[in-house]
Amino acid sequence: MIMEYKQTKGHEIQGVLDVFVARGEAEENGEIAQVNEILIHGNPEGLRSLAKLLLEIAELDQEAVDDKHLPIGAREHYLLRPGIELSASSDQVVVGRIDAKTTGEFYARYISK
Repeated sequence: MIMEYKQTKGHEIQGVLDVFVARGEAEENGEIAQVNEILIHGNPEGLRSLAKLLLEIAELDQEAVDDKHLPIGAREHYLLRPGIELSASSDQVVVGRIDAKTTGEFYARYISK
């Protein structure tokens, strides 16, 4: 399945989806450390909708997208906005490819596993 490129983006998520960062503290080796967890919760329709979007992004042939819509070195991505694609209580989320069109480069802050 090859994804057709969508110039106009928005309203990709159907159903209920709530995404937010939970900040807290945890003790490790006697030290208190700040921890952040990204929580993604939704009803079945919302979770399936997010899964569908992730698969579409993963399967997109970035090389086939016209350079005026996705320039060389750019990465396909979607903005998920509170109160529009996500619940009003969500944090804004960007989901996208890590590999740049044509170059395949990852962005500088990436550290492998």
